[in-house]
Amino acid sequence: MNTTESNASVATGNAFMDFNAIVGRLAGAGPVRLAVDSGFHIYARRRMRHVSGLDPAAVQRRTLLRLTATAAATRFGKDHGFGSVRGVEDFQRQVPLRTYEDLWNAYLKERYPVYDNLTWPGRIPYLALTSGTTTGANKYIPVSAAMVRSNRKAAQTMIAAYLDSRPGARLFRGKLFFLGGSSDLTSPAPGVSQGDLSGIASRTVGPWLRAYTFPPLDLALDPDWDRKLRRLVELSLREPITLVSGVSSCLVTLFQRVLEASGKATVAEVWPTLELVVHGGVKFEPYRASFATLLGSPRVHLQESYPCSEGFVAFGDPQTGLLRLLVDHGIFFEFVPLEELGTDRPVRHWLGNVEIGVNYAIVVSTCAGMWAHIIGDTVRFESLNPPLLTFTGRTKYYLSAFGEHLISEEVEGAIASAATAVGASVRDWHVGPVFREPLGYHRFVVEFVQPPTDLSAFRRALDAELIARNAHYEWFRAEGGGLPAPEICVVKPGGFDAWMRSRGKLGGQHKVPRMDSSGTLTAELTDYVKNEGLLERALADGADS
Repeated sequence: MNTTESNASVATGNAFMDFNAIVGRLAGAGPVRLAVDSGFHIYARRRMRHVSGLDPAAVQRRTLLRLTATAAATRFGKDHGFGSVRGVEDFQRQVPLRTYEDLWNAYLKERYPVYDNLTWPGRIPYLALTSGTTTGANKYIPVSAAMVRSNRKAAQTMIAAYLDSRPGARLFRGKLFFLGGSSDLTSPAPGVSQGDLSGIASRTVGPWLRAYTFPPLDLALDPDWDRKLRRLVELSLREPITLVSGVSSCLVTLFQRVLEASGKATVAEVWPTLELVVHGGVKFEPYRASFATLLGSPRVHLQESYPCSEGFVAFGDPQTGLLRLLVDHGIFFEFVPLEELGTDRPVRHWLGNVEIGVNYAIVVSTCAGMWAHIIGDTVRFESLNPPLLTFTGRTKYYLSAFGEHLISEEVEGAIASAATAVGASVRDWHVGPVFREPLGYHRFVVEFVQPPTDLSAFRRALDAELIARNAHYEWFRAEGGGLPAPEICVVKPGGFDAWMRSRGKLGGQHKVPRMDSSGTLTAELTDYVKNEGLLERALADGADS
């Protein structure tokens, strides 16, 4: 490039940045905010009338046919005969169910990080990193431009549902606070960026919307969570926050830090303009009391969201409190009865034949090329028209009481490595959460064959291994994350056998339940070993003494 071309390029870039800045300033002006609020209320009424008038099954069938037609010329589409798909039955016959590991090994692994016309047309511009796989520390979920639009449409629909139910709401008079994780993106190849989903969302927000969102882009993309949280708290105290959105457990930490910094008694006092808190990521019930205490005002409303890395699934319906499935944003949903998952020929339902009251594993086919993908969540339908559901759990051992997303393979490996590091060996173990305000902690119940001479060293090694294996756990264990080091309860030899015997499940095919995200089974086990005198010693949660 010659000097003239280089100067022209710089000038063009500066002009573009100046244009974005002008757009941002104009969008943030008071009269414009009033107009945006009024305009979004009009959109909300129209959008929700449209959603209410949809035939869910018919929309889902059309969605599937559009997806397969769009991807027919990709490698995946050719391999699975998308050109001949004329209905749901054709698709289900030609495209088998796949876990992430299946898709990774069959298609994604050999081409990572450049996915050109592989499972979706064109180059996939973003990869969302998320924990929860046996293939390594992260999954790399394709996020296409169409998926960016899908997520935006889903978020708009969720906000529309709130505004339609509350005509007096004025969300755009202030700032919408999106609490994401460590959102820095890296570029593993030209035209490809990867990082967590909140980072991708921050990068793809248009300049006009930045005037209504918080934090600013440079802070949203800060990979240092401790520094980021301090700055978020400091800067947000001066902002007219009207909405806060994030993982429930992270929101509790944020609210506590905001109260400490402000000296106020409630979040409603800190942000008098706050109207809505959007929560998700984990089951909300353990946090409900904490939210009520911290928020301190009935005028602050709560709304649940159900996004995942593969796409947006559902949003909290203000009228019923249930989750409403999103049917018209580029994702086709299937539902497999949980007891049939993993069998040779599981029955695959969709909105055309799904049933109320059945515990289903969710399967998605998306506008980013995730086809017949088992995402690992389970739901139960409470209504079919409209499609309302309840989140019921995970398809396998999984610990995410606080948003940590630990899978059994990660915990198994961490325990084995920690025992080896301190010269110990483990016979049996179980882990689950203990809920307390504001967050809680993990309790590991362990029976050793060869106990460690230093239980604190074992706990430190275990904690370090979990941090190394799981990015979400690392995030929660960082300063400000709110999760203390786990409690370790050592049971006497034979303790687990005695407990299993008491439950009528000793021997044969019965195995000690390893993980319990609800905490109920963990509490039952702990009470039993204490009452029977089988608890040898315990190391409380938190820092070593």
